[in-house]
Amino acid sequence: MNWLRQHFFALADAFNHLMRSPGNFVLNVLVVSIALALPFSGLSVLENVRPISDQMSVEPEISIFMKMEATRENSQAMAAAIQKALKESDSVGKVEFIPREKAFEALKNKTGLTDVLATLGANPLPDSFVLRLPGLQNAMNAGLVDDLAQKLKAQPNVDTVQIDSAWVKRLAALLRILRLVLLFLGVTLGAVVVAVVFNTIRLQVMTQREEIEVSRLLGATNSFIHRPFYYTGALLGLCAGAVALGLVILAQQPLNTAIAEFARLYASEFRLAPPSAWAILTLLAVSALLGLFGAMLSVKRHLARLS
Repeated sequence: MNWLRQHFFALADAFNHLMRSPGNFVLNVLVVSIALALPFSGLSVLENVRPISDQMSVEPEISIFMKMEATRENSQAMAAAIQKALKESDSVGKVEFIPREKAFEALKNKTGLTDVLATLGANPLPDSFVLRLPGLQNAMNAGLVDDLAQKLKAQPNVDTVQIDSAWVKRLAALLRILRLVLLFLGVTLGAVVVAVVFNTIRLQVMTQREEIEVSRLLGATNSFIHRPFYYTGALLGLCAGAVALGLVILAQQPLNTAIAEFARLYASEFRLAPPSAWAILTLLAVSALLGLFGAMLSVKRHLARLS
């Protein structure tokens, strides 16, 4: 009960000091909230895009073209080599063998150039295989396709291997870059938050210098003196986090209007969803911890000089 009483007193003391200069507190909250709004908004966008990239049905195809001089026996042996490569890669795939005759007939039917192709005198197309990988449901696994393609390209009697997963790799690379940018932005602006709180608490310590000296003469411990400043920093971070989240949620309304018009062009109903309750609590906790950390640094530095 004594521990709770001390913390309640420290919290009440922090509120009293904030109410003495509400204008400064509001300005500090606005500065910190603007710094927090940027990483919060970036995190919100990434969290909305991540399910699309992770749950996107990705079915890359690998086309394997045999050499012109390869016999039909060589092509049939290649089917077993493909199954072996799939097993070694712990992948599941659908293999379709396309004889050169079938490919030539399909080419004539699709292009309508029967007379032109007839002048060639011989079938210019090789035997081929189409390998579909329906087991890849995550865009981040696109690198597996490249590894498998390299194994197949090394097989004898294989001339060319083509893959169509370049867009998948670009999507994965873009998401990785965005995450790194968001991390850098979060660390940088987190340092800005700590600096603002550090300076705010420093000014408060200087303002209450005489009060602190009197408290020490009356036997107040360092913990008793430090605690209200800690609560002030945490409250500043918490309020700034709440304002930042409010700005992000308000900004989503006009953004969703523009996104809806763009998504409609692709027959999609994508829109930015507001942060979940768990995400809101986590971001508020991070904001409060940043404020607390800045206050602790400032208090330990400046109150030590007054000792």
